[in-house]
Amino acid sequence: MDSQKVDMFIVANGKFFRPEIVPQIRQQLLDASEEKWATLQAMPYKDPTTALIISIFAGNLGIDRFYIGDTGIGVGKLLTFGGCGIWALVDWFLIMDATRDKNAQMLANVLNS
Repeated sequence: MDSQKVDMFIVANGKFFRPEIVPQIRQQLLDASEEKWATLQAMPYKDPTTALIISIFAGNLGIDRFYIGDTGIGVGKLLTFGGCGIWALVDWFLIMDATRDKNAQMLANVLNS
């Protein structure tokens, strides 16, 4: 893929991924075929900041985990009311990285298909 397109993608979407894996993502994008470009541009990445805000206000109900696609954990948090609040509190510190990991997983699925 063209390096200008890849750099533009990284600038526009870098906040959706962990900073330490951005160089790996860049290399994978450079090695990817041009046919995947349209799919990569249309992918619905989840914003880590939005996930944190949802976690702060509705984390006891598991809505933060439903937002990022962790349905099983979301149901667990919903049924236990956020693990009596403890699980919800822990997620305030973990949800942003979990969101970035989910985004990287979605990107890897597209690049490896």
